[in-house]
Formats: sequence, C-alpha cells, structure tokens
Amino acid sequence: MKKIILTLICMLAFATSHAANPVRRHGQLRVDGTQLIDSHHRPVQLLGVSLGWHNFWPRFYNPGAVRWLAKDWKATVIRAAMGAKIEKGYLDNPQFALSCIEPVVEEAIRQGIYVIIDWHSHDLLTEQAKEFFSQMAQKYGKYPNVIYELYNEPVNDSWHDLKTYHKTIIDEIRRHDPDNIILCGCPHWDQDIDQVAANPIEGVENVMYTVHFYAATHKDYLREKTQEAINSGLPVFISECAGMEASGDGPLNPTEWQNWLDLINRNRLSYICWSVSDKDETCSMLLPQAAPDGKWRAEVMKTWGRMVRETLRKTRR
Repeated sequence: MKKIILTLICMLAFATSHAANPVRRHGQLRVDGTQLIDSHHRPVQLLGVSLGWHNFWPRFYNPGAVRWLAKDWKATVIRAAMGAKIEKGYLDNPQFALSCIEPVVEEAIRQGIYVIIDWHSHDLLTEQAKEFFSQMAQKYGKYPNVIYELYNEPVNDSWHDLKTYHKTIIDEIRRHDPDNIILCGCPHWDQDIDQVAANPIEGVENVMYTVHFYAATHKDYLREKTQEAINSGLPVFISECAGMEASGDGPLNPTEWQNWLDLINRNRLSYICWSVSDKDETCSMLLPQAAPDGKWRAEVMKTWGRMVRETLRKTRR
C-alpha cells in the first residue's frame, strides 16, 4: 500500500510540474494551416501579458516579475516590448535595451514559458531590426521558448513595403534559427489584416500575422476582418490587446472585451494583454507602489490588471 501511495504521489507531482511548465508540455511550436500546434500535433493557445516599453518601465524587466506572472497569473507567454526608437530606445542605447530584454528572455526559459522578443516600433527600420534579430536568433534560437515579433504596429507603411521588410528579417532569422515562430505586423496599427490575407508572404514556414485590438474602440468591424482572414487560411496571433479605448485610457468595456474573447476562444487564438506598467492610464495594470519584482496583491493592481489575472487563471488551456 505504501508503495502504491508513493507512486501516486510521484505521478501527481510529475503531472503538476508538467502542467506548470508549458514548454515541457508543448515543446517546439509550429504553424499548421491557421493553427498554432505543439510537438504532439495538438492545438496550442498561448495566453499572457506584455511588459510595457522597456525604456519607460525598465523596473519591471527582471526575473522576479517573470516568475510571478508565470506562477501566480498563470501566463504561458510573456512579451518583452523593446522600444526601438522613441525616447532613449534601442537605437540610442542598445546595451541598456539588451540589459532589460535578456534577463526576461532567460528567466522565461528557466520558468518553462514562451517569450516574445518584440521590436516595439512604429517606424520601418530594416537594417537595425535585421542586426538585432540576427543577434537574438544566434543567442536564443536553440530554445523552443522564443518567438520573434518583427514589427509592433506599423502606422504608415504599405503592405507591399512591409512584406519586403518581413521577408528580409525572416531570412536573417532563419540563417540561425530554422523553426521558432515569427510574428509579422500588418498595416495601420495591426488593423488591416484583410490586406495581408489577400496577399500573404510566400515561401515561409512557422509565420503568423498579428492583430491588435482595444475593445472599447475596435468592435465588430475588426472582429469581422479577423474572422474573414482566418477563414481564408491566414494564421493570426493577437500580440497586443486590452479592454479600453485605443488610446490606452478611458473606461473598460467588459461587453466588447467578452465579444473578443468569444472570437479568440472559438478560433483558439493566442493573445497578449497590454501592459505591465504603472502609468496613470487604464491599460497600465499596476499602481506606482507595486514592487518591481512581482508579489502584486489586489491593492496594487488596477481594475484592468485584476481582470487580466482572473481571465488568465481561469482559462482552460
């Protein structure tokens, strides 16, 4: 009897550890049709949060914050939003940017969750992005945890120019990393997914296309475009979203947020909520008194932060 009980305890401990480690459970991700799937050919839905711009909120770019989001919030993916250009970003101080991004990537690997290395820019910066992603792919491409997001929210670039940009960066990454997932932004703040669906990048594998939404602003029209793109065969990844207006401020709209969640869950889309930061705005999840390294209780989380945590913790994967 003691041996049976000990065996059951060991099996339970293994199952708990396995469930708490998404990368151990899913392994190398790939794209099959419109669906993100794992090494066992099972559909995968990654759920997580984005850290705010590294150059504005570097205090949250630390291993403790990553551990807390993985263990307490049950995030299976973290997005490291590396500001490329604006106000002391990567272009001005690459060493500082890397000193923020790399500890997040490395702790995500230790915790067994996925991590998005996000070139957080609104401008087309081909040569600089090519150099950066080459460096990241050489350093982290051997880890199945890593996902590359090539361009956060293009504003004025045409899809023609974006296709050329994306293909250039994809080719550079694939020189060093043959299989990790790559996310490509689309025109007009990641809204014009219909243009991408009509003319996707050819000759690439394990590539997905990003849609961003803020539920109080982006309603049925963007949901319809997103669903039509998926129906056409385009793999979509929601790499940034939130429940308020597109400004990041204003009241939350729980009804429209739920409408988006319905579409997301119906299509088993992965999604990332914006953002772990402490600015005086609705989309910043934390108050200024929140510690930098996690252990955030309800009293230091804003309504949006509590709402995201609850959603992540209760969603079946």
